[in-house]
Amino acid sequence: MKRIPEQEIEQWPYDWKVWGRTSQQAPAGDWRVWLVMAGRGFGKTRLGAEWVRKVAEAHPDARIALVGASLHEARSVMVEGESGLLSIGAPWQRPVLESSVRRVVWPNGAQAFLYSAGEPESLRGPQHSHAWCDEIAKWDNSSNRAMAVWDNLLMGLRLGEDPRLVATTTPRPVPLVTRIIGDGDDVVVTRGSTFDNASNLPARFVQAMERSFGGTTLGRQELLGEMIEDLAGALWSRSLIENAREEAAPPCTRVVVGVDPPASAHGDACGIVVCGIGDDRIARVLADCSVEQASPERWARAVANAAGAWSADRVVAEANQGGEMVGAVLRAAEATLPLRLVHASRGKTARAEPVAALYEAGRVRHAGLFPKLEDELCGLMPGGEYLGPGRSPDRADACVWALTELMLGQQAEPRIWFE
Repeated sequence: MKRIPEQEIEQWPYDWKVWGRTSQQAPAGDWRVWLVMAGRGFGKTRLGAEWVRKVAEAHPDARIALVGASLHEARSVMVEGESGLLSIGAPWQRPVLESSVRRVVWPNGAQAFLYSAGEPESLRGPQHSHAWCDEIAKWDNSSNRAMAVWDNLLMGLRLGEDPRLVATTTPRPVPLVTRIIGDGDDVVVTRGSTFDNASNLPARFVQAMERSFGGTTLGRQELLGEMIEDLAGALWSRSLIENAREEAAPPCTRVVVGVDPPASAHGDACGIVVCGIGDDRIARVLADCSVEQASPERWARAVANAAGAWSADRVVAEANQGGEMVGAVLRAAEATLPLRLVHASRGKTARAEPVAALYEAGRVRHAGLFPKLEDELCGLMPGGEYLGPGRSPDRADACVWALTELMLGQQAEPRIWFE
């Protein structure tokens, strides 16, 4: 029986061909760009880092670009993260980070350089043999910045005999991702879902993701790795909302809870959306506290809880259906509720356009992910038609009321109305 060399035995625990899934291995063929679009938790970061490691260990003269949404993310995720370059491979072959010059150096001399997608000019001039771009769908799309970063990177990808680039991302229909997919025969696309890697993820995480995003359009994107296209002509688009997204909101000087009460306990959901505004005069969607198939007492209590949790200055509730009963139910849940009842004119077409215009102007942001609300917003069409999930956009209606109260005052009467 042939004896296995000791060096192979030592390398075996770090051999990505052994431990990585087939979908995480570089595809065969003469490709220039490998685009990996997959759900959260698929293992995209590990895939990208292992590809870079293989290149660096095989090519001592490799000069690799590492491009993240920001320098912080490039370092904390791509280099120093749990699946980053400093954490994988045999310990004696791992690189070191020279943070002062934004450089990663392997023992054999291969080098990688950190760049921010927010600084297109930093990639004008440097040359590379390979590149790894992470989460390209969240790169800054303002002023065509993401496109400029990509173009500058490609123009400098000219060292060595076979320059190649890997881009890893959660799929979102932003201009850069759409362009790459349509770029031609030298682009290979790999798709995957969160559940492909379920055996390596905590069961609670998988369950929480299914509970929060299962059955939603955003879940198809964030978990299943599908590219969700926008409805032509819709008031809101996925890219519009993505460009407005931030991880957390700054302190708010005023908070409003918008409420769209259901017609019955067995009908539509009760839309309850919390929005706030800060010193920068930009409104933020803070929470979606909507409840489904709730009795009047239950949805009224949910409104009171949301107002209390966010220290709301105002609760704006539509009273078209139920009239004074809406106010009575809400005050029964909390007598001190800062309530204002509003009425929408019957028979009119949708009045969400002024609020959509605020998004277009960059005056509204989403402090987090709100899958069901965002699905409804992206289903609103000019003229009042609704093509989103469910019979009625209750969450979107509540959001429109809250943002109108914060940003438009008495200038407009919001209403998502269907004839």
